[in-house]
Amino acid sequence: MHRSVGITRTEHLTFDEPLVLESGASISPVTIAYETYGRLNREKSNAILVCHAFSGNAHAAGYHAGDDRPGWWDTIIGPGKALDTDDYYVICSNILGGCNGTTGPASIDPKTGERYGLSFPIITVADMINLQKRLIDHFGIQQLLAVVGGSMGGMQALQWSVSYPEMVRKVVAIATTARSTPQQIAFNEVGRQAIMSDPKWNKGEYSNGTIPERGLALARMIGHITYLSDDSMHNKFGRNLQNKEAIGYDFSTEFQVQSYLHHQGESFTRRFDANSYLYITKAIDYFDLSVNGSLAAGFSKAGSAFLVISVSSDWLYPPYQSEEIVSALTANDIEVQYCEIRSNYGHDAFLLESGQLNYMISQFLDRLLVRDVMTDSPIINEQSSMNDAARIMIENGVNHLPVVGNNGQLAGIVTSWDIAKAVACGYQDLDQIISRQVFTAIPEEAIAKVAKLMEEKAISALPVVDENNQLVGIVSSDSLSTLLGRCTQPKKH
Repeated sequence: MHRSVGITRTEHLTFDEPLVLESGASISPVTIAYETYGRLNREKSNAILVCHAFSGNAHAAGYHAGDDRPGWWDTIIGPGKALDTDDYYVICSNILGGCNGTTGPASIDPKTGERYGLSFPIITVADMINLQKRLIDHFGIQQLLAVVGGSMGGMQALQWSVSYPEMVRKVVAIATTARSTPQQIAFNEVGRQAIMSDPKWNKGEYSNGTIPERGLALARMIGHITYLSDDSMHNKFGRNLQNKEAIGYDFSTEFQVQSYLHHQGESFTRRFDANSYLYITKAIDYFDLSVNGSLAAGFSKAGSAFLVISVSSDWLYPPYQSEEIVSALTANDIEVQYCEIRSNYGHDAFLLESGQLNYMISQFLDRLLVRDVMTDSPIINEQSSMNDAARIMIENGVNHLPVVGNNGQLAGIVTSWDIAKAVACGYQDLDQIISRQVFTAIPEEAIAKVAKLMEEKAISALPVVDENNQLVGIVSSDSLSTLLGRCTQPKKH
């Protein structure tokens, strides 16, 4: 059974050196809130940075003392999970401009002793990752094994690959985009207007007791609709009424979906700052990795390997936007794998489809090895007859039969096609049909690498050998095709 990382706590680190922003403004001092899981190895080569989505925070896994609700990605981070804390050192920090421990508009401006409010400078996604880089430098990490994120977290992961290409080996970008579209900007603007139209917003000058609850709740309701899908809302609510048996012909909250949205909006006001909502959505609006309108040009300096994951029912960041990222990377001859999560959950699937995500991310991080999927194989000695080979194949229901020598080492392979060819040609000796120049795999080799070799060489089975060339198993294309599912390796143009 998968285990939790246990009790965790949020740490804080303050930098006195000014953080210069893309706008030219600067912030000083600046504090970043973060959590870590697992242990950093001696070489500091096993660190993975997890970037949270719009309203997330640094608490990605485990439990805070006294809480019964785990971190927001606890299904993905921990022993035995995709981001296995027995192997990796996982870091998650709250973004710049947030309201969960990192400096943002709700923080105290040391110059005035009051909240920043709207005096807080406008920020971008690039500014967010520049602060994250300071945290990574603080740990003495020269290169991250991976940067992983969904939604706005995916934007941060992509930004890392462009801003600091030499510092990131792998990027996992889930349910995201490389540039915000007019529709996405429009939804963000409606949310901001809902907040700024609330009289309690008071041009950003509000206190804890007078927050613009109605405006912030309405903004959240609007945003939350985009996180769902039509199917998920049908399945969860239908046209069911809330606490009544018939419609009342009035403007009360009658349908379950209405009640749900009101609950989401009201609960959001208890944990999020209205000004942070304005600043973060504006940063999302500005996000655009293209250069002169070209995403290919924007990714021209990226050097990471990429896993891009979309969600079939996501209409906030639909699959075509992930495919645009893949095309831009492929145009630059950059290693990229594309997967699509089949789900009715909509955009929220990146938080809910833990089974598919655990497999996809694990496979991409090369933790899925040949030894995890290879099967035992019947064998035949090279001195045996062709009839022996045919009989063993039939008895065991296999199409590939590794051939070993008297010393037990792999000598070659015989297939059912070879047997058929021998019958047609009248061959009598097994030696006449043995393929002796055989590609092999080793148990500790990554499945992704082996699958690519088998595809390129049109090989349907691959013997697995140890360091002494002793046969230890076999990997077949049938088992791999089932295992790899809908993940594809785009062809280079």
